[in-house]
Amino acid sequence: MYSITVAELKQKIENKEDFQLIDVREPDEHAEFNIGGELIPLGEIVSRYSRLATDKPVILYCRKGIRSQVAIQRLQEKFHCSNLVNLVGGTEAWKKQFGV
Repeated sequence: MYSITVAELKQKIENKEDFQLIDVREPDEHAEFNIGGELIPLGEIVSRYSRLATDKPVILYCRKGIRSQVAIQRLQEKFHCSNLVNLVGGTEAWKKQFGV
């Protein structure tokens, strides 16, 4: 499984690189704090697979990086995608490194 640190993600954002950012947390978590990702909760990620890009990296995140890992595993098992990237440490790592 590919992964990326919050520092690497921030650099990609600043460089305006082409990727899709997906938040797999729940709506209340997303409303409270997010880093700009489109919300597709973990429980809906497989059924909403068509919303994910296939022609560029798709970076998935959650609070600590565990649910996003689960989401990637489910998607890889069902759809055999190779463009999925997990944000290590999720929003907690983002807050710790960059503040809220």
